[in-house]
Amino acid sequence: MLSQYRHLATDKILAFSLAGLCFLLASLPFDFMIFDLRGQFQAMSIPLSISTLVDQEYMLLAVLQILAIYVVPGCILLGLCYLAVFIRAEQYPPRGAWVKKLIFTLLPWSMAEIFFIGALISLVKMQSIADIELGMSFYAYLLFTLCLVTVLLYLDEFQLTRQLRLLGENRWQSARRIPPCRHKTVQRTWALLAASVILYIPANLFPIMTTMLLGKEDPNTILGGVVTLWRGGSYPIAVIIFVASLLIPIAKLIVLAWLNYSIQRNSPGLRTWRTRLYRITDFIGRWSMIDVFVVAILVSLVQLGNTMAVYPGPAAMAFSGVVLLTMLAANSFDARLIWNHQQDDR
Repeated sequence: MLSQYRHLATDKILAFSLAGLCFLLASLPFDFMIFDLRGQFQAMSIPLSISTLVDQEYMLLAVLQILAIYVVPGCILLGLCYLAVFIRAEQYPPRGAWVKKLIFTLLPWSMAEIFFIGALISLVKMQSIADIELGMSFYAYLLFTLCLVTVLLYLDEFQLTRQLRLLGENRWQSARRIPPCRHKTVQRTWALLAASVILYIPANLFPIMTTMLLGKEDPNTILGGVVTLWRGGSYPIAVIIFVASLLIPIAKLIVLAWLNYSIQRNSPGLRTWRTRLYRITDFIGRWSMIDVFVVAILVSLVQLGNTMAVYPGPAAMAFSGVVLLTMLAANSFDARLIWNHQQDDR
């Protein structure tokens, strides 16, 4: 399926984008979760989550979180509102082609739904040891996530491009499709994959978070956390973390390495199958960020001094690097080379 026409898609995109922006703003000033351990309370809001990571000297993790769950999704919805308003008025939006390109460039880096799933996993993990109350921000962010998913359901790049072309007429400037340079693409993808493999080692050897209970530290690696959840009877959560944090990164590294090798060897076979495999790999890769968001939420939620506290471990940054580098590797890989196997590098 390359394109699908949906009735009143522009109106629905505009309506749900405006609603999503309202819910996104509403999720900022209120509490997201409230942690209650035997009368000791700790309220967590999303801005507090960011500041807590900064206080723990994990600035890059804080920046990554605020970009992935607020800035990027917000920019996507703002850009779609801008285009939809002009399209409904049957006017070509100034810099419309650039705005459309920016929206689809940012789409893979929007992780609002992943963050919300991570929040649900954190809720399940902490319910066995404390009482968790959901705040207004939690429900606002839930509605924002639903609006964002609905917008993406009605968003079709081909249909949007067609509408802009019809409105722009001679003003539309389409980017020239530059033939891919196999040599440079292969080298860049290999470099990103190599860096991902290097970071994947400390991401699994070092603790991703450390829990302090009554002054006693209990570091947990990614695999150790999965084992703990499984032994505690949280089988669905253990399976989700295992698939997202261990199975998907390894599978993505292997698949991208094989696809890149097939391009390097000019392999002509299995083109359709390789293209589908690449699209699946590119889509599921960002879901590995669930474990990182779980750590960020727990660090912000559980800060009760020596009684109980959660701190991020060095593996959190290493694993974030693995996810980001594999996403960059997937973006740098040019799927057109699967079909242009006889094209030289000139």
